[in-house]
Amino acid sequence: MVALDPAVRLRHLATFVAVARVGSVSRAAERLHVTQPAVSKTLRELETLLGAALFERSHRAVTLTSFGTLFLRHAEAGLEAFDEGARALKAARDPASLPLRIGALPTVSARLMPMAMQRFLAEGVGAVPRVVTGPNDYLLGQLREGQLDVVIGRMADPEAMDGFLFEPLYSEPLCLAVRPHHPLLATPAFRPAAIAGCLVLVPPPGSVIRSVVDRFLLSAGIPAPARVVETVSLAFGRAFLLDTDAVWIISEGVVARDLAEGALKRLPLDMATTRGAVGVTRRARVALPASAEIFLANLQESARALTGPA
Repeated sequence: MVALDPAVRLRHLATFVAVARVGSVSRAAERLHVTQPAVSKTLRELETLLGAALFERSHRAVTLTSFGTLFLRHAEAGLEAFDEGARALKAARDPASLPLRIGALPTVSARLMPMAMQRFLAEGVGAVPRVVTGPNDYLLGQLREGQLDVVIGRMADPEAMDGFLFEPLYSEPLCLAVRPHHPLLATPAFRPAAIAGCLVLVPPPGSVIRSVVDRFLLSAGIPAPARVVETVSLAFGRAFLLDTDAVWIISEGVVARDLAEGALKRLPLDMATTRGAVGVTRRARVALPASAEIFLANLQESARALTGPA
C-alpha cells in the first residue's frame, strides 16, 4: 500500500478543491482570502508531491486533467471527513449535548463500568452519562426503541440479536460464590451434587446467563436445587451470601472484586464450559453520538487493563 506523502497538507487539498470547483485561480484566491500567487504556488507544490499534473492552464481558466478529476473525488471526501471530525469533536465537548445513555448488565456494573466511567469523565466530554441497569430483555428493548445508545454486558442469545451488532471485549466464566468458611469449603472431597442441598441464588428466567446456568447444572450432574432465590442484584446477593450458607451462581465479573479481596470465596469446580463473551451491543446501521464513541474507546482500554495482554 502506497501512503500519501506526509508533506501534503490540508491547505493543499482545500486550495485544489476550491480551484477545481470555480475553474479559476483568481476566483479561488478570493474565496480563500489569499493572494493569487499563493494559490498558484500551493497547486504547484501539490502537483510536485503527487507527481502528476492536476490542471490544464490557460489565461482565463483552468480545467482538470484526468488525474485531477480522479484526485478531486478523494480530496473532497477527505475534506468532508475532516469537517465531520471537527464537528463531532465540537459536539462531544458541548455541555448542551444530549445525555450518553448506557445500559449496563450486572457482569460489568461492579468492575468494568466504574473503571471505564472514570476514564470517560476525565476526557472532559460535555454529555452527562446516564447508566441504566436492569434485566437483559428490558435493556435490549430500550436499545431497540432508541432509549439507550449502547448496552454493555454478556451477549444475548442469537434470537434476541436481530437488528443489533455485538462487539466483544473479553470473555469470562460463571462462578459459584459463597461466604468465607462456608461448610462446602471445609469438605475434604468436594462433591458438586452437594450444591443441590443448599439454598442457591440463580439468575431469573430471561436473563442472559440463565440458560448457561441450567446447562451447567445438568452437565455437572448437579440435581435441581430444592430451594432457590432468583436474582442478579449485586447488593442483595453479596449481603445474603455473607449472612447465610447460600451458593450464588453468577457471572464472575459481578463478584470479581469480592473474590480478589477475600470477602467471598469460589467453590472448587471447573467452570470453563460456562465462559461467554462480554462486550458492547448496539443498533445496526445507526450511528453513535460522539460521546458514545469516546466512551467506547475508554471502555476498550479498561477491558484491556482488566484482562491483561491477549
